[in-house]
Amino acid sequence: MPRQSVDVSALWYRGAATIEPKKSKSLLHPFVVRNYNGLTINPYQGCGHRCAYCYATYEWSPDFYDKIYAKSNAAEVLEGQLRKWKSDTINPVMVSSATDCYQPAELRYGLTRKCIEVLQNYNVPYYVFTKSSMIERDLELHRRYSHNCSIIWSITTCDERIRRIVEPGTPPATRIFATIKKFTDAGISCGVNVDPIIPLVTDTDEELDEIVNSCKDANLKHVFGSVMRLRADIWDRMKIVLKLLQVPDGEEQYKEIYGFRGPVESSYLSADRKYERRILDLLELKIKGQQMLHRFPARIATRIDRAHFGQTTLASYLA
Repeated sequence: MPRQSVDVSALWYRGAATIEPKKSKSLLHPFVVRNYNGLTINPYQGCGHRCAYCYATYEWSPDFYDKIYAKSNAAEVLEGQLRKWKSDTINPVMVSSATDCYQPAELRYGLTRKCIEVLQNYNVPYYVFTKSSMIERDLELHRRYSHNCSIIWSITTCDERIRRIVEPGTPPATRIFATIKKFTDAGISCGVNVDPIIPLVTDTDEELDEIVNSCKDANLKHVFGSVMRLRADIWDRMKIVLKLLQVPDGEEQYKEIYGFRGPVESSYLSADRKYERRILDLLELKIKGQQMLHRFPARIATRIDRAHFGQTTLASYLA
């Protein structure tokens, strides 16, 4: 691809998002996606990463990129839900499924840290999904619970030119992999989700090689990925991305890959099965070639612990 500077100011990137506190009535919710069946919490609504492919930019949150809501009572609400938990066991909790729990708002509010402390006190297994390097601040917090947690980073590209266009609010991949190395060196279960693999943008042999090799250098054991799904709003943004990256006949090629001719409907479109299988098989081959595991790190349901929890600990969450 030709190299040139790109101004994304006219894109969906319009500067730093505003952050507002809000109260939440509930935080812990069931979460089912593909082969994952568990629970999720989202201490924040909205995200400043501004990823063009973001699946969370639904119609109910039109200002998803520009206004971040911090659920200021998140830890208190989570503790209340766990205290009333009816079963003796609890499935793993995904932190977060619809935003990044370690986005810049966490520097001000620290809601993710407080929620993690609640989960740990109740012996709840958890996964943290993030694209951030800010999580380094909580390395010791996760290390002390390494027997019952996993940290998963989403990596899209190691190409800085592509990153600045596709996900302008995220740290460079080199910075993220440096963070991952600190976590793996600390003995914390970690993984990388190569997601999404973007057709005509990040699906090349060279792109996948660079990510997988970086995973190996960071001492990762678990690497997996998936191909981008398309939705009407995502397609609107991707058309701009394809033009900025000067992908020849990008729009027409996408219509072939995703099998549509007219407007994309609101429901998701998956890539052509043969294309998807070719890309995912290639990724799997590269992962296994580096002696890493091509799968999600498994966490299982555990027995919930209410016995030691007291009002003094609760007060610390609300501080």
